[in-house]
Amino acid sequence: MRVEGKRRAVMRLGARSGALVGAALLALLAPARAEPVSDFYAGKTLTLIAGFPPGGGYDTYVRVLARHYGKFIPGHPAVVPTNMPGAGSLLAANYLYGKAANDGLTLAMFAASAAMEPLLGNKAALFDAAKFSWIGSMSQDIAYCGVWQSPGAPRSFDEMMTKQTIFGGGATSAITYQHPMVLKNVLHADIRVIPGYPGTRDVNLAMHRGEVNGVCGLYVSTINSTFADEVASGQLKPVIQMGNKMGNKKSSQYGDVPSVFDFAKSDMERAVLDVHFKQLLLGRGIAGPPGIPADRLKALREGLFATMQDKDFRAEADKVGLDIDPASAEEVEQLLKRFAAFPPEVFRKAQEAIGR
Repeated sequence: MRVEGKRRAVMRLGARSGALVGAALLALLAPARAEPVSDFYAGKTLTLIAGFPPGGGYDTYVRVLARHYGKFIPGHPAVVPTNMPGAGSLLAANYLYGKAANDGLTLAMFAASAAMEPLLGNKAALFDAAKFSWIGSMSQDIAYCGVWQSPGAPRSFDEMMTKQTIFGGGATSAITYQHPMVLKNVLHADIRVIPGYPGTRDVNLAMHRGEVNGVCGLYVSTINSTFADEVASGQLKPVIQMGNKMGNKKSSQYGDVPSVFDFAKSDMERAVLDVHFKQLLLGRGIAGPPGIPADRLKALREGLFATMQDKDFRAEADKVGLDIDPASAEEVEQLLKRFAAFPPEVFRKAQEAIGR
Protein backbone atom coordinates (compact mmCIF):
# COMPACT_ATOMS: atom_id res chain seq x y z
CA MET A 1 0.00 0.00 0.00
CA ARG A 2 2.83 2.36 0.83
CA VAL A 3 4.50 1.66 -2.53
CA GLU A 4 1.20 2.12 -4.37
CA GLY A 5 0.65 5.49 -2.65
CA LYS A 6 4.07 6.70 -3.68
CA ARG A 7 3.41 5.58 -7.26
CA ARG A 8 0.15 7.55 -7.35
CA ALA A 9 1.81 10.66 -5.89
CA VAL A 10 4.52 10.52 -8.55
CA MET A 11 1.87 10.16 -11.27
CA ARG A 12 -0.03 13.17 -9.90
CA LEU A 13 3.17 15.26 -9.80
CA GLY A 14 4.03 14.22 -13.35
CA ALA A 15 0.58 15.16 -14.56
CA ARG A 16 0.76 18.51 -12.79
CA SER A 17 4.23 19.21 -14.28
CA GLY A 18 3.02 18.19 -17.72
CA ALA A 19 0.10 20.59 -17.41
CA LEU A 20 2.41 23.41 -16.38
CA VAL A 21 4.78 22.68 -19.25
CA GLY A 22 1.86 22.50 -21.66
CA ALA A 23 0.49 25.83 -20.42
CA ALA A 24 3.92 27.40 -20.83
CA LEU A 25 4.19 26.07 -24.37
CA LEU A 26 0.74 27.38 -25.23
CA ALA A 27 1.69 30.78 -23.86
CA LEU A 28 4.79 30.83 -26.05
CA LEU A 29 2.93 29.70 -29.15
CA ALA A 30 -0.09 31.98 -28.70
CA PRO A 31 0.19 35.39 -30.38
CA ALA A 32 1.20 38.14 -27.96
CA ARG A 33 -1.57 40.53 -27.06
CA ALA A 34 -0.95 43.83 -28.84
CA GLU A 35 0.27 46.64 -26.65
CA PRO A 36 -2.33 49.42 -26.53
CA VAL A 37 -1.29 52.44 -28.59
CA SER A 38 -1.60 54.73 -25.58
CA ASP A 39 0.74 52.51 -23.56
CA PHE A 40 3.29 52.47 -26.38
CA TYR A 41 3.40 56.25 -26.85
CA ALA A 42 3.21 57.21 -23.17
CA GLY A 43 6.51 58.71 -22.07
CA LYS A 44 8.06 58.42 -25.53
CA THR A 45 9.35 61.02 -28.01
CA LEU A 46 8.18 61.26 -31.60
CA THR A 47 10.75 62.84 -33.94
CA LEU A 48 9.38 65.01 -36.73
CA ILE A 49 11.95 65.68 -39.47
CA ALA A 50 11.89 68.63 -41.87
CA GLY A 51 13.85 67.88 -45.04
CA PHE A 52 15.00 71.48 -45.41
CA PRO A 53 17.11 73.94 -43.39
CA PRO A 54 15.69 75.98 -40.48
CA GLY A 55 13.79 79.15 -41.26
CA GLY A 56 11.87 78.17 -44.40
CA GLY A 57 8.31 77.05 -45.00
CA TYR A 58 8.82 73.33 -44.33
CA ASP A 59 10.63 74.08 -41.10
CA THR A 60 7.82 76.39 -39.95
CA TYR A 61 5.13 73.79 -40.67
CA VAL A 62 7.01 71.10 -38.77
CA ARG A 63 7.68 73.28 -35.73
CA VAL A 64 4.09 74.50 -35.45
CA LEU A 65 2.78 70.95 -35.85
CA ALA A 66 5.20 69.67 -33.19
CA ARG A 67 3.75 72.03 -30.59
CA HIS A 68 0.25 70.56 -30.94
CA TYR A 69 0.39 67.06 -32.46
CA GLY A 70 1.20 65.12 -29.29
CA LYS A 71 -2.06 66.20 -27.65
CA PHE A 72 -3.99 64.18 -30.24
CA ILE A 73 -1.93 60.97 -30.22
CA PRO A 74 -2.91 58.37 -27.57
CA GLY A 75 -0.39 58.42 -24.75
CA HIS A 76 0.54 62.02 -25.61
CA PRO A 77 4.18 61.59 -26.63
CA ALA A 78 6.55 64.54 -26.76
CA VAL A 79 7.02 65.68 -30.37
CA VAL A 80 10.44 67.06 -31.23
CA PRO A 81 11.14 68.83 -34.55
CA THR A 82 14.50 68.50 -36.26
CA ASN A 83 16.08 69.26 -39.64
CA MET A 84 17.75 66.96 -42.16
CA PRO A 85 18.45 69.15 -45.21
CA GLY A 86 20.10 67.84 -48.34
CA ALA A 87 19.39 67.22 -52.05
CA GLY A 88 16.06 69.05 -52.02
CA SER A 89 14.87 66.87 -49.07
CA LEU A 90 15.84 63.63 -50.84
CA LEU A 91 18.26 62.92 -47.99
CA ALA A 92 15.38 62.93 -45.47
CA ALA A 93 13.19 60.74 -47.71
CA ASN A 94 15.97 58.17 -48.17
CA TYR A 95 16.70 58.13 -44.43
CA LEU A 96 13.03 57.67 -43.57
CA TYR A 97 12.60 54.81 -46.03
CA GLY A 98 15.80 52.88 -45.46
CA LYS A 99 17.13 53.67 -41.98
CA ALA A 100 14.43 54.98 -39.64
CA ALA A 101 12.76 52.47 -37.32
CA ASN A 102 9.18 51.67 -38.32
CA ASP A 103 7.84 51.81 -34.77
CA GLY A 104 5.83 54.99 -35.33
CA LEU A 105 8.28 57.30 -33.57
CA THR A 106 9.87 58.88 -36.65
CA LEU A 107 8.00 60.91 -39.28
CA ALA A 108 9.23 63.33 -41.93
CA MET A 109 8.03 66.12 -44.18
CA PHE A 110 9.83 66.23 -47.52
CA ALA A 111 9.09 67.88 -50.85
CA ALA A 112 6.47 66.51 -53.23
CA SER A 113 9.10 66.74 -55.96
CA ALA A 114 11.38 64.46 -53.92
CA ALA A 115 8.56 61.90 -53.63
CA MET A 116 8.35 61.84 -57.43
CA GLU A 117 12.07 61.29 -58.02
CA PRO A 118 11.93 57.47 -58.42
CA LEU A 119 9.30 57.86 -61.17
CA LEU A 120 11.55 60.41 -62.88
CA GLY A 121 14.50 58.04 -63.05
CA ASN A 122 16.65 59.42 -60.23
CA LYS A 123 18.86 56.52 -59.09
CA ALA A 124 19.71 58.43 -55.91
CA ALA A 125 16.07 58.17 -54.78
CA LEU A 126 16.23 54.92 -52.80
CA PHE A 127 12.55 54.42 -52.11
CA ASP A 128 9.12 53.62 -53.49
CA ALA A 129 6.90 56.56 -52.55
CA ALA A 130 3.77 54.39 -52.54
CA LYS A 131 5.25 52.22 -49.77
CA PHE A 132 5.78 54.99 -47.23
CA SER A 133 3.36 54.99 -44.30
CA TRP A 134 1.60 58.18 -45.37
CA ILE A 135 0.03 60.16 -42.52
CA GLY A 136 -1.51 62.91 -44.67
CA SER A 137 -0.72 66.36 -46.01
CA MET A 138 -1.10 69.57 -44.03
CA SER A 139 -1.70 71.66 -47.13
CA GLN A 140 -2.62 71.08 -50.78
CA ASP A 141 -0.45 73.86 -52.00
CA ILE A 142 -0.36 76.38 -54.76
CA ALA A 143 3.17 77.32 -55.79
CA TYR A 144 4.27 80.53 -57.52
CA CYS A 145 7.25 81.74 -59.46
CA GLY A 146 8.21 85.35 -58.77
CA VAL A 147 10.46 87.85 -60.56
CA TRP A 148 12.53 90.51 -58.80
CA GLN A 149 11.43 93.87 -60.21
CA SER A 150 14.80 95.37 -61.07
CA PRO A 151 14.93 97.78 -64.04
CA GLY A 152 14.03 95.98 -67.24
CA ALA A 153 12.84 92.80 -65.52
CA PRO A 154 9.78 90.97 -66.94
CA ARG A 155 6.53 91.91 -65.27
CA SER A 156 4.52 88.96 -66.62
CA PHE A 157 5.01 85.40 -67.78
CA ASP A 158 4.22 86.49 -71.34
CA GLU A 159 7.23 88.81 -71.23
CA MET A 160 9.40 85.92 -70.03
CA MET A 161 8.88 84.24 -73.39
CA THR A 162 11.20 86.77 -75.02
CA LYS A 163 13.15 88.34 -72.14
CA GLN A 164 15.64 86.09 -70.35
CA THR A 165 15.07 85.60 -66.64
CA ILE A 166 17.68 83.97 -64.39
CA PHE A 167 16.24 81.84 -61.59
CA GLY A 168 18.03 80.66 -58.47
CA GLY A 169 17.32 77.02 -57.66
CA GLY A 170 18.18 74.37 -55.13
CA ALA A 171 19.17 70.77 -55.76
CA THR A 172 17.90 69.14 -58.95
CA SER A 173 15.21 67.34 -56.92
CA ALA A 174 13.87 70.61 -55.43
CA ILE A 175 10.95 72.50 -56.93
CA THR A 176 12.99 75.72 -56.85
CA TYR A 177 15.04 74.04 -59.60
CA GLN A 178 12.43 71.87 -61.30
CA HIS A 179 9.61 74.39 -61.71
CA PRO A 180 11.59 76.96 -63.73
CA MET A 181 13.08 74.11 -65.78
CA VAL A 182 9.56 72.97 -66.69
CA LEU A 183 8.65 76.53 -67.69
CA LYS A 184 11.75 76.60 -69.88
CA ASN A 185 11.54 73.17 -71.50
CA VAL A 186 7.78 72.64 -71.79
CA LEU A 187 6.37 76.14 -72.18
CA HIS A 188 9.55 77.53 -73.83
CA ALA A 189 10.05 80.56 -71.62
CA ASP A 190 13.48 82.22 -71.93
CA ILE A 191 14.83 81.03 -68.59
CA ARG A 192 18.24 80.14 -67.20
CA VAL A 193 18.47 78.31 -63.88
CA ILE A 194 21.42 78.52 -61.48
CA PRO A 195 21.18 75.54 -59.07
CA GLY A 196 22.86 74.87 -55.76
CA TYR A 197 21.22 77.29 -53.32
CA PRO A 198 20.43 75.52 -50.01
CA GLY A 199 16.98 77.07 -49.58
CA THR A 200 14.64 79.89 -50.53
CA ARG A 201 16.21 82.26 -47.99
CA ASP A 202 19.49 81.90 -49.86
CA VAL A 203 17.80 82.62 -53.20
CA ASN A 204 16.21 85.68 -51.61
CA LEU A 205 19.64 86.98 -50.65
CA ALA A 206 20.88 86.23 -54.16
CA MET A 207 18.07 88.33 -55.63
CA HIS A 208 18.95 91.19 -53.30
CA ARG A 209 22.56 90.95 -54.48
CA GLY A 210 21.52 90.91 -58.13
CA GLU A 211 22.86 87.39 -58.79
CA VAL A 212 19.49 86.09 -60.00
CA ASN A 213 16.20 87.60 -61.17
CA GLY A 214 13.64 85.16 -59.85
CA VAL A 215 12.61 82.25 -57.68
CA CYS A 216 10.09 79.41 -58.00
CA GLY A 217 8.60 77.07 -55.43
CA LEU A 218 6.92 79.90 -53.55
CA TYR A 219 4.12 78.44 -51.48
CA VAL A 220 1.88 80.89 -49.65
CA SER A 221 3.58 79.91 -46.40
CA THR A 222 7.00 80.45 -47.98
CA ILE A 223 5.99 83.91 -49.13
CA ASN A 224 4.67 84.70 -45.65
CA SER A 225 7.78 83.41 -43.87
CA THR A 226 10.51 84.56 -46.27
CA PHE A 227 9.23 87.01 -48.90
CA ALA A 228 6.30 88.81 -47.26
CA ASP A 229 7.82 92.31 -47.39
CA GLU A 230 9.15 91.90 -50.91
CA VAL A 231 5.80 90.69 -52.31
CA ALA A 232 3.79 93.28 -50.36
CA SER A 233 5.98 96.10 -51.70
CA GLY A 234 5.85 94.82 -55.28
CA GLN A 235 9.60 94.22 -55.35
CA LEU A 236 8.98 90.51 -55.95
CA LYS A 237 6.12 89.96 -58.39
CA PRO A 238 4.40 86.54 -58.71
CA VAL A 239 4.08 85.89 -62.45
CA ILE A 240 2.72 82.33 -62.70
CA GLN A 241 1.09 79.80 -60.38
CA MET A 242 0.99 76.03 -60.25
CA GLY A 243 -2.30 74.83 -58.75
CA ASN A 244 -3.16 71.55 -57.05
CA LYS A 245 -6.24 69.29 -57.02
CA MET A 246 -5.74 68.10 -60.56
CA GLY A 247 -4.51 71.50 -61.62
CA ASN A 248 -7.86 73.24 -61.23
CA LYS A 249 -7.32 75.20 -58.04
CA LYS A 250 -6.35 78.76 -58.85
CA SER A 251 -5.73 81.54 -56.36
CA SER A 252 -6.30 85.29 -56.68
CA GLN A 253 -4.43 86.05 -53.45
CA TYR A 254 -1.69 87.92 -55.33
CA GLY A 255 -3.82 89.33 -58.11
CA ASP A 256 -4.62 87.88 -61.51
CA VAL A 257 -1.68 85.48 -61.75
CA PRO A 258 -2.11 83.00 -64.63
CA SER A 259 -1.95 79.24 -64.13
CA VAL A 260 0.76 77.15 -65.75
CA PHE A 261 -2.02 75.04 -67.28
CA ASP A 262 -3.25 78.07 -69.24
CA PHE A 263 -0.17 77.81 -71.46
CA ALA A 264 -0.30 74.11 -72.39
CA LYS A 265 -0.68 73.65 -76.15
CA SER A 266 -1.08 69.86 -76.47
CA ASP A 267 -2.29 66.81 -74.58
CA MET A 268 1.31 65.72 -74.02
CA GLU A 269 2.24 69.10 -72.54
CA ARG A 270 -0.75 68.89 -70.22
CA ALA A 271 0.24 65.37 -69.15
CA VAL A 272 3.81 66.49 -68.39
CA LEU A 273 2.48 69.43 -66.39
CA ASP A 274 0.24 67.00 -64.52
CA VAL A 275 3.28 64.94 -63.47
CA HIS A 276 5.10 67.98 -62.15
CA PHE A 277 2.24 69.97 -60.64
CA LYS A 278 -0.53 67.59 -59.53
CA GLN A 279 1.95 66.45 -56.92
CA LEU A 280 1.22 69.71 -55.08
CA LEU A 281 -1.50 67.78 -53.27
CA LEU A 282 1.54 66.59 -51.30
CA GLY A 283 2.62 70.16 -50.66
CA ARG A 284 3.22 69.53 -46.95
CA GLY A 285 2.99 65.76 -46.86
CA ILE A 286 3.98 63.78 -43.77
CA ALA A 287 5.09 60.17 -43.96
CA GLY A 288 6.62 57.44 -41.86
CA PRO A 289 8.77 54.46 -42.82
CA PRO A 290 7.08 51.48 -44.49
CA GLY A 291 5.52 48.98 -42.10
CA ILE A 292 4.37 51.07 -39.14
CA PRO A 293 2.00 48.83 -37.13
CA ALA A 294 -1.57 49.35 -38.29
CA ASP A 295 -2.95 50.52 -34.95
CA ARG A 296 -0.21 53.13 -34.51
CA LEU A 297 -0.56 54.29 -38.12
CA LYS A 298 -4.30 54.75 -37.60
CA ALA A 299 -3.63 56.75 -34.43
CA LEU A 300 -1.05 58.97 -36.17
CA ARG A 301 -3.43 59.66 -39.06
CA GLU A 302 -6.37 60.43 -36.80
CA GLY A 303 -4.13 62.57 -34.62
CA LEU A 304 -2.98 64.63 -37.60
CA PHE A 305 -6.56 65.16 -38.77
CA ALA A 306 -7.62 66.23 -35.26
CA THR A 307 -4.67 68.61 -35.00
CA MET A 308 -5.63 70.25 -38.30
CA GLN A 309 -9.07 71.03 -36.83
CA ASP A 310 -7.83 72.24 -33.44
CA LYS A 311 -8.53 75.91 -32.75
CA ASP A 312 -5.25 76.50 -30.91
CA PHE A 313 -3.26 74.98 -33.75
CA ARG A 314 -5.21 76.95 -36.36
CA ALA A 315 -4.69 80.17 -34.41
CA GLU A 316 -0.91 79.68 -34.35
CA ALA A 317 -0.87 78.63 -38.00
CA ASP A 318 -2.78 81.79 -38.95
CA LYS A 319 -0.45 83.93 -36.85
CA VAL A 320 2.67 82.75 -38.70
CA GLY A 321 0.99 82.64 -42.12
CA LEU A 322 0.65 78.89 -42.72
CA ASP A 323 -1.91 77.79 -45.29
CA ILE A 324 -3.81 74.80 -43.85
CA ASP A 325 -5.71 72.78 -46.46
CA PRO A 326 -5.24 69.14 -45.41
CA ALA A 327 -5.42 66.02 -47.56
CA SER A 328 -5.97 62.55 -46.12
CA ALA A 329 -3.54 59.66 -46.40
CA GLU A 330 -6.06 57.94 -48.67
CA GLU A 331 -6.01 60.91 -51.07
CA VAL A 332 -2.22 60.85 -51.10
CA GLU A 333 -2.14 57.12 -51.85
CA GLN A 334 -4.70 57.47 -54.65
CA LEU A 335 -2.63 60.24 -56.22
CA LEU A 336 0.54 58.12 -56.17
CA LYS A 337 -1.31 55.20 -57.78
CA ARG A 338 -2.55 57.55 -60.50
CA PHE A 339 1.00 58.71 -61.19
CA ALA A 340 2.22 55.12 -61.41
CA ALA A 341 -0.40 54.45 -64.12
CA PHE A 342 0.93 57.12 -66.51
CA PRO A 343 2.48 55.64 -69.69
CA PRO A 344 6.29 55.56 -69.92
CA GLU A 345 6.36 58.20 -72.67
CA VAL A 346 4.85 60.78 -70.31
CA PHE A 347 7.57 60.15 -67.74
CA ARG A 348 10.25 60.29 -70.43
CA LYS A 349 8.98 63.73 -71.44
CA ALA A 350 8.68 64.72 -67.78
CA GLN A 351 12.33 63.80 -67.26
CA GLU A 352 13.37 65.86 -70.28
CA ALA A 353 11.38 68.78 -68.87
CA ILE A 354 13.75 68.99 -65.89
CA GLY A 355 16.90 68.45 -67.94
CA ARG A 356 17.38 64.71 -67.53
